[in-house]
Amino acid sequence: MAMIELKNVSKNLGGKQVLDHMDLTVEEGETKVIIGRSGVGKSVTLKHIVRLLEPDSGEVHVEGRDVLALRGKDLNELHKEIGLVFQGGALFDSLTVGENVGFILREHMNMASSEIDKRVKESLALVGLYGIEQYMPADLSGGMKKRVALARAICTRPKIILYDEPTTGVDPITADAINLLIDELHDKLKVTSIVVTHDMRSAYKVADRIAMLYEGKIIAEGTPDEIRYSHNPYVHQFITGAAQGPITDGQSSIVQNIE
Repeated sequence: MAMIELKNVSKNLGGKQVLDHMDLTVEEGETKVIIGRSGVGKSVTLKHIVRLLEPDSGEVHVEGRDVLALRGKDLNELHKEIGLVFQGGALFDSLTVGENVGFILREHMNMASSEIDKRVKESLALVGLYGIEQYMPADLSGGMKKRVALARAICTRPKIILYDEPTTGVDPITADAINLLIDELHDKLKVTSIVVTHDMRSAYKVADRIAMLYEGKIIAEGTPDEIRYSHNPYVHQFITGAAQGPITDGQSSIVQNIE
């Protein structure tokens, strides 16, 4: 069953056509990784799923529900079912770790304080953090902040987790630990996940399927091995990090002008 569907979605931001009649389907229980260069619309895609953005045209469905038609209580219920891990963690600097993790529960769910505290401890334990509820974000390493952000995302026990560049800004060992954690949470919580990244090591490690976004559309999709050995010249250039190829950013003309 399709858990998430974007059909013919277009979005123009600041005069740039970020998404151009894009289609994307994520099956229930699947971990789909969306790859592509910075600025191609990966994060914009996630924002459409939780309706932080609305498309200029097209449809967005989650569990068969028309996201664009949801209002009030129904939209709040959708948000409870989706955990969003922001790129920088987006922790509140003035709140403790425990307050950060339990924020959504305290603000939007009718739960007793004792139940919230229990859920916070359980969520931190799931990401390998124990007894740090009274720490402040400033006391944490970059990797710990990522884990706290993950704990906050799973605190509502969502059906879907959306990861926005989860390994950006951390060292390779910490990045690999985060990849393992994404896999563990998928298996323990039986969630459907979308991971947006330009980190191919991460993509290969966590994905059931990988989709490449380029010029507003998904131009290729397949298993990690299918993408790894793709003959599509755009995919091959991106995954190998080659400067030469069909994907350009104007650098060649700049060099020529300098010469």
